[in-house]
Amino acid sequence: MPDYGHDLRFGSFVTPTAAAPHQAVALAQLSEEVGLDLVTFQDHPYQAAFLDTWTLMSWVAARTERVRIAGNVLNLPLRPPAVLARAVASLDRLSGGRVELGLGAGGFWDPIVAMGGERLTPGESVDALSEGIDVIRGLWDTSTRDRLVAGGAHHRVDGPKRGPAPAHDVEIWVGALKPRMLRLVGAQADGWLPSLAYLQSFEALAKGNATIDTAAEGAGRDPRAVRRLLNVGGRFTADGGAGFLQGSPRQWAEQVAEVTLEHGVSTWIVAGDDPTTLAVVGQEVAPAARELVAAARGTAPDGPVSTTTTDGEARA
Repeated sequence: MPDYGHDLRFGSFVTPTAAAPHQAVALAQLSEEVGLDLVTFQDHPYQAAFLDTWTLMSWVAARTERVRIAGNVLNLPLRPPAVLARAVASLDRLSGGRVELGLGAGGFWDPIVAMGGERLTPGESVDALSEGIDVIRGLWDTSTRDRLVAGGAHHRVDGPKRGPAPAHDVEIWVGALKPRMLRLVGAQADGWLPSLAYLQSFEALAKGNATIDTAAEGAGRDPRAVRRLLNVGGRFTADGGAGFLQGSPRQWAEQVAEVTLEHGVSTWIVAGDDPTTLAVVGQEVAPAARELVAAARGTAPDGPVSTTTTDGEARA
């Protein structure tokens, strides 16, 4: 299934530098101004050189109007899922439905333990993430008044009231590379969010998609229910480049469209804090890529993603 048919989204991956706190906010505002759909921030709560990502996301939500906001990805070992569920729902309601939830199982265990977290084996961290997702979805489910009992050995709740529900159906995206995590994505998540630098090849991307698709089908899900996102880096050059995303805006658009159609990636998140790069991606690459994909699909090109506020007002 090379193309999952999702609308194309483009976003930024902004460094939450504590030494220049308003720089991250300004880049988030610029992301909105130039037409990007999404702004994301890495989450390393043990990193003293970074702002707290959740605090930054809340501040950015108040200083923007349209752009979606997400952690890329939030560190679940240091963010208890029951509290995180309430935080996400609260910010989503306050922002008019503009928050998505990127989650990670943790990887840098020495600093996590130093901050008071529990050291987990790779297998335990996958189990903990699965439990966390169940807790989060359970607290968001206000279709029943039954108190929630969910989780397991690492994250468990025993009887809290459900709610509040988010303003919109928040997507849960998981940062994952290895097979067991990829199977969890297929069974439980709404999106796969790897970085191309860690995948290292499109062959690895294709293998990851295949693992997710098989797991989704095994769980009774349509593989198209899982959005495929990708963190990428690149640079614009006047004379064209030899590598991926190393050329003109038109070359970027053609390469993005090709990977979208061949590998199903529909959300492109550009790393780096260069304002010019973000502006060119939003104003030139994104519209051209959408046109190319729409032509291949035989559909009208989609534009920046709209959101719906809690009072039903659409925001372009």
